[in-house]
Amino acid sequence: MQSVLGSALKSVMKYQGRTIKAVVFGASMLLASQAFASGTEQLKAFIAQVHSAHGSFVQREVKAPSKAAASATQGMAARLGGTSSGTFTFARPGKFIWAYDKPYAQILQADGDKLYVYDKDLNQVTIRPLGNALGASPAAILFGSNDLDKNFTSRDAGVKDGIDWLELTPKAQDTQFQQVGIGFKDGNLEAMELHDVFGNVTLLTFSNIQKNPPLKADQFKFIVPKGADVING
Repeated sequence: MQSVLGSALKSVMKYQGRTIKAVVFGASMLLASQAFASGTEQLKAFIAQVHSAHGSFVQREVKAPSKAAASATQGMAARLGGTSSGTFTFARPGKFIWAYDKPYAQILQADGDKLYVYDKDLNQVTIRPLGNALGASPAAILFGSNDLDKNFTSRDAGVKDGIDWLELTPKAQDTQFQQVGIGFKDGNLEAMELHDVFGNVTLLTFSNIQKNPPLKADQFKFIVPKGADVING
């Protein structure tokens, strides 16, 4: 933006001083409007402009439920604990590849019709109808259609560490998530904070995001690995 502003100033040096002042003022207003865009505005722009993307993520549990709650959820906290990382690719609506690389290899892949969950260690694939499964889940924000207002109530949540946050609360009562926080910086998706009904808080941080990259026609077609057990869920 600074280089663009510099070029604009050079091109108008031949004009009167008041014209230069007008250009500088207009550019400064543009910069201010971008710098102070709310989290909600940045999310709306992201959904409208980014139809597909590829990037990396780190997933970390930042809060676990009490021992009693963990027992009631049959060890869910233990399964969610720790840090994992991987890559993702999506094309709205309903097509994505969410691949965990560390510490264990697992792939969640949807082709717009079905959801495939592949556990490499077990060499097992579970297949479920995608249907309305995204609905009010956090996945709907990135991978679903653009009708977030139908499934979520949103509000701006201020700035923390230079990131503009907003909070989304599912309108449905039967969702596993109570609240989803989303953080943007300069129009770029930085993080998501997931609060589930069991008291877990999971933080996702994103990096190396490529917006609207070229994708192959069969990018999201899942091929069952040779010898894998297939379970229809």
